Amino acid sequence: MGRLRTRMEQDLVIRGLGRQASRSYLRAVEGLTRHYGRAPDTLSLDEVKAYLASLRAEAQRPAAYVRSVITGLRFFYEVTLGYRREDFSLPSPRLPKSQPHVLSRQEVERLLTATTHRRDRVMFMTAYSAGLRVSEVVRLQVSHIDSERMLLRVERGKGQKDRYALLTERLLAELRAYWRAFEPPVWLFYGPSPEHPLSVRTVQRHYKAAKRRAGITKPGSVHGLRHAFATHLIEAGVDLSTVQRLLGHSHVETTTRYLHLAPRTLAQRGSLCDLLHFGPPR
Repeated sequence: MGRLRTRMEQDLVIRGLGRQASRSYLRAVEGLTRHYGRAPDTLSLDEVKAYLASLRAEAQRPAAYVRSVITGLRFFYEVTLGYRREDFSLPSPRLPKSQPHVLSRQEVERLLTATTHRRDRVMFMTAYSAGLRVSEVVRLQVSHIDSERMLLRVERGKGQKDRYALLTERLLAELRAYWRAFEPPVWLFYGPSPEHPLSVRTVQRHYKAAKRRAGITKPGSVHGLRHAFATHLIEAGVDLSTVQRLLGHSHVETTTRYLHLAPRTLAQRGSLCDLLHFGPPR
């Protein structure tokens, strides 16, 4: 792409998109360029649509993947090239309305027990107890722990938004014990070098291994812990607006999906303190 890539990278920085989103957008345009062997600014709308159709029909890519490609291409054509959406419209495919598989409280406990590294156990507990996305977990810093207000500061979450997440007494005790054992300087969960955070790919790999050791066959990635957090809160009787705020959802309609995943009756609900309590720190 050369010159066009440089322009697009500048636009991504100006718009404040995160590293992961920027890479996804750039890959979308690179894939289109490789497909035709021509500069993307020389392609017609029909050619771009034909490429997107080929991703579904020939490459058999899922609808979610095609939607992500379309998002990147829209940014390129509308922001970098300045095309009007009315003149260069790229409709998105519909996503199937599927519900996530939710881990039970017992399965979460089994997962945590099955971890072989203390860092992993605290990492997964943080994702569940605070309802964080995996990208938010790996970007947590030591300074983001507010023990006085019992909050975790989440910086540059989805949509580049900052928010505060729940910090329970149990999680705080685990984090303090973890800090005493590893003394992370900046990043709470660092990678091979303390100067860099752990990668999302590494976290997902360790989570998959822990699920296998725990005998959990339900599909799903680390994001399943966030689903479990929201569902278990609703089961415990926490109101929807509070769950929405803790998850960082802009619209309550996004949070209402968890109402369908929490079929337990009021008599079966436990207290929030019991819900997010685990065994003693290791």
